[in-house]
Amino acid sequence: MRLNRRIKIQLVIFAVVSLVAGSVMVFGYMKLPRLIGVDTYPVTLELRSAGGLYERALVTYRGTEVGQVKSVNLDDNGVRAVLALKSGVDIPSNLTAEVHSQSAIGEQYVALLPRDSDSPPLRKGDIIDSARASVPPDINDLLSATNQGLTAIPGDNLKTVIDESYQAVGGLGPELSRIVDGSTALATDAKRNLAELTNVIDNGGALADTQTDTADSIQSWAGHLAEVTRQVEGNDNNLRGVLNAAPSAAREVAALFDRLTPTLPVVAANFASVNQVAVAYNPSIEQMLVLLPQGLAVAGATYVPGQSTNQRYKGSYQSFNLNQNLPPPCTTGYLPAQQRRSPIFEDSPEPPAGDLYCRIPQNSDNSVRGARNYPCVTKPGKRAPTAKMCESDEQYVPLNDGYNWKGDPNATTTGQSIPQPPSAAPPAPIAVAEYDPATGEYIGPDGKVYRQADLANTAPADKTWQSMLIPGG
Repeated sequence: MRLNRRIKIQLVIFAVVSLVAGSVMVFGYMKLPRLIGVDTYPVTLELRSAGGLYERALVTYRGTEVGQVKSVNLDDNGVRAVLALKSGVDIPSNLTAEVHSQSAIGEQYVALLPRDSDSPPLRKGDIIDSARASVPPDINDLLSATNQGLTAIPGDNLKTVIDESYQAVGGLGPELSRIVDGSTALATDAKRNLAELTNVIDNGGALADTQTDTADSIQSWAGHLAEVTRQVEGNDNNLRGVLNAAPSAAREVAALFDRLTPTLPVVAANFASVNQVAVAYNPSIEQMLVLLPQGLAVAGATYVPGQSTNQRYKGSYQSFNLNQNLPPPCTTGYLPAQQRRSPIFEDSPEPPAGDLYCRIPQNSDNSVRGARNYPCVTKPGKRAPTAKMCESDEQYVPLNDGYNWKGDPNATTTGQSIPQPPSAAPPAPIAVAEYDPATGEYIGPDGKVYRQADLANTAPADKTWQSMLIPGG
């Protein structure tokens, strides 16, 4: 028989198609390499019973097919199933093997469920013991138990149960599906956080004990809450009125803030500065608030006028002794006399530059409560006239060692050098003058004669307020 060229080409094409189809069937559908053990490794699964497992059943890992059951055989302890697993898929060796059914008629498969992701992967020849394996309950036992339970229920009652169950859950398929899905997700999360849940269960007793110990407080709180609820219920109309008026009140407040916009931020900023100072001087403010009431009480008890004019009365009495220039006023650090403003002026010019305060030594007995002796709250033990000097390492340096500044009158602003007293200067002697008891006359340091009437023997025994205002002599 002679074949022409066209028939030969058709035969070649048919042969190629047949070869490709056979290869797909053998390697893709029949999975011949897996059947003969190519590219797989065996793992033995020990079971107490087969549970319907059969040869060539699927093996899954995380829902993905990773092999099949190669054989199922009996041994002395139960059933040994050999699993042929795909190479290249790392399956943790710390796992649980469960036999499940894909449908109600069977089609069992093996599901490999890992317990962690850190254990080494399964290797050829590994054994999964029966303690880590489970099989589904026998369907015959399940049906028998179900039948016994149904026969125990009277027929009429069973019909009622079925009818009521249909009315209860009929048409709720999507909702029940969501409940099942949510329960599954909840169980999965609970298994993932098993250690934390165990800790909560173990320590839940202590928490329950605290609730028991505070039962009285909880009951009191509940009673107070009930009372508040009753008050709210009784004042329902007032509460409704407040809620109805709240929007308009909020609008009025917003309008007020809008009107105060130019000044309110400045006031808030000033309050912030004052607040910072108050926080820094909080101990001093607390001390003042503690001592002020007691000081007022002492002052009130001291200045209460006596019931008689007897000066021996154990209380304070008013004195008109002015004691002018005792001690003399401190002028060191202030503007000189020619630059001071007269008190008759009523305008308010800008203050002079620089800090004006008594700048004599801190241990001087004049103006002991002056600015130079302000305590630095943030640095205990240090005293300085300004907050800047308190916060820095700078120390206070006086301008003069006496009461009156005799150098440049503008030394507070020109930065004139500060004269220092001699280191070995002896202390100033105490001025003493003898006086004549008969006349009250004495010679002063300037060589002039002075007379003080109240030193003479002829001075009246009781002084009047007029005599207190009249200078001696």
